Amino acid sequence: MAIIRCTKKLLNELKIKPTEDIGRSENIGNWHANLLWIDRRKCVLFTNDKTLYSFFVPAMKKPQFDNFHETFRLYLFKTVTNENLPLKQMEYLQDANKEIRIGKTNNRSVVGSMNELAVHVKYSVYDMGGLAAASLTELNYKLNRIPMGAVYYRFSINELQKVLTEIDE
Repeated sequence: MAIIRCTKKLLNELKIKPTEDIGRSENIGNWHANLLWIDRRKCVLFTNDKTLYSFFVPAMKKPQFDNFHETFRLYLFKTVTNENLPLKQMEYLQDANKEIRIGKTNNRSVVGSMNELAVHVKYSVYDMGGLAAASLTELNYKLNRIPMGAVYYRFSINELQKVLTEIDE
């Protein structure tokens, strides 16, 4: 089971009442999500609580917000596919995120890291020529290769690989 903890802005957009007592998911199933506005488009940044592994979903429209769970799973799969993770680890990630619950943010450290990543996303998008011209693959690749203070200035992709390797053993 995965838990996606959304910011107030995103919860308002989703028109979802968050589950009050959802607890914690095991291992890699805890995520935070934030609504960003870039080029007058609604975008969402997802960040894993444990590893700070993140992925960006650009220019979301109403059907994607209505199918938020599927949007999350689809973009997670697309992003980890580009990381060349072993198939077994990708399958584990997909299985761990089959059931999803939505809650309110509860970790200020993760939200702070997301705010830092949001600045990088916005800068990268503008540097690539705007949202229409930006390469999502390149953007997500770079996003996970920024040293993050909350994980002792390591790359979040390395933290994800470490957690998945531990689970695999």
